[in-house]
Amino acid sequence: AVVSTQSTGEQIVMDLRNHLTRAAYSPQFESMKPALIAKLDARLGQLTTYIADKSFLFGDRVTYIDFMAFEFLEQLRVLSPESFKGMDAINAYLGRVASLPKIKEWLDSEECTSKVYSINSPFAPWPGMPPSS
Repeated sequence: AVVSTQSTGEQIVMDLRNHLTRAAYSPQFESMKPALIAKLDARLGQLTTYIADKSFLFGDRVTYIDFMAFEFLEQLRVLSPESFKGMDAINAYLGRVASLPKIKEWLDSEECTSKVYSINSPFAPWPGMPPSS
């Protein structure tokens, strides 16, 4: 699947995010997790091919969809860190977004909530707690 417009890219990111959210809040999360990770792994493979020759999702300029994708991919990395092994293009992309001056400033700050708060409600079957340091 080729992402040809920003609108299409936004919808793909949101669709995957919605799958994760539905599973995270489902009482059957553990039984849903393998199929979810398999679907996400397939999408990561497609994304790797798509961004292999780009700095950002739509070329050399960052768009708001890059910020959406960055947040979502970081959440996926919490869910399934092993899915990102060997995904050099995706890991490089995440590094480029994380290195943007204002993003880097936020990530390095004490106010960065992703270091201390869960992705989902702490009462969700999968809250998505940040990795322990």
